[in-house]
This record gives sequence, structure tokens and C-alpha cells, in this order.
Amino acid sequence: VLVHLYEWHQLLLNWINSNREGECKSFLPEPYNWKTYPVMNVEFWKKHQNTPLSDAKAMLKESHQQVMELIATFSDNELFNKGIFDWTGTSTLGSYSVSATSSHYDWAIKKIKVHIKTQ
Repeated sequence: VLVHLYEWHQLLLNWINSNREGECKSFLPEPYNWKTYPVMNVEFWKKHQNTPLSDAKAMLKESHQQVMELIATFSDNELFNKGIFDWTGTSTLGSYSVSATSSHYDWAIKKIKVHIKTQ
């Protein structure tokens, strides 16, 4: 769960930074799209099968800080109004940011609670 959050932070960081630098990139890396992203999540899971918990915690802590700092560089207008950035399409930068942070955190909390109950 922790490395999943970390990897979604990386998606957001890479997407924003690339597009800000003029490199037009989709949020999801090729070959994935919004229909196939569960396959990407499985790849994240496979990639981190040997990642120690202590590393996962440190990675998540650092990536969370990086994401919060990056989001803070944008105004409310830039975050929550459509059409500000071409690369957000019909959505807003804030919507992508929420998806990669608080919405995913809510998902993670639920997953962890279920795991704790089964112990």
C-alpha cells in the first residue's frame, strides 16, 4: 500500500514537472490508459515485492513532501479552474492532485484497516 502511494506520487511529480518544462506527457505512462491502469498498479506491486517496509515508509514520506511542495507552487486558480493548462485536458490540476494524494490516502487507510482486522 505504501509503495503504491509512492508510485502515484511519482506519476504526479513526473507529469507536472515534464509538462511545466514543455515536454507534453500524459499522466499515465505509455502503454497505460484509464482503462488499463490496474495493470500498471500490478506492475508497481511486482516492482516493490522486495522493498523493505522501512524503505517504503521513507520513500512515501519523502514523496509526500515533494508533492505538497510542488502543489503549493500553484495558485488556487491554477489548481481548480479548467483550461488553465492544456495538459490537464478537460480536468483540473487540482483534480489530478487530489487523485494522487488525499483520495489515494483514503483508499490506503481502508486497505490497512481491513488488513489489521484480519490479523
